[in-house]
Amino acid sequence: MPQSFCQIYGHLVFSTKLRHRWLDVNLRAELHAYLAGALRKMECADVHIGGTDDHVHALFLLSKKVAPVTLVQELKQSSSKHIKTLSSEHGVFAWQRGYALFSVSPTARAAVRRYIEKQEEHHRHATFQDELRELLKKAGLKFDECYLWD
Repeated sequence: MPQSFCQIYGHLVFSTKLRHRWLDVNLRAELHAYLAGALRKMECADVHIGGTDDHVHALFLLSKKVAPVTLVQELKQSSSKHIKTLSSEHGVFAWQRGYALFSVSPTARAAVRRYIEKQEEHHRHATFQDELRELLKKAGLKFDECYLWD
C-alpha cells in the first residue's frame, strides 16, 4: 500500500496533584486554550478540551507522528510550566503523575464530546475519583486503588 492511514481518537483524562482545585473558571479557560494549541502544534486535530476545577478531559485525533506517551508528557509538562508563569500563587502547581488515555471509536466521538461538555453538571453529583473509577471499569481496565491517587 503506497499510503499510510491512521485514525485514532483519544480521550485523555488527568488531574491536578492531590485533586487540588487550582482550575477556577478563568484559569480553566486559559488552560483549555493552551492545551488545545499544544495538541494542534503536535499535529493532533479535532480537539475538544473540558473539565472542572481539579481535572482535564481532552478529546483529539492523535497524530500519526507522535507517540501517546510523548504527547501526554509534553502536554502536562508544558502546561504546568505555563500555569506557573501566570502568578506567584501558582508557583507550586503540579499535575498528578498518572493519566488515563482511552481510544474512542469515530462513531462514539460525538458522545464523548458531549460528555466532556457536561463536566460541570456531571461533577455536581460525582467526584473526579468516582468518575475515573467508572471510566476505568467501562474500559475493562484493572486497577489497584492504592496506586490510583497521588
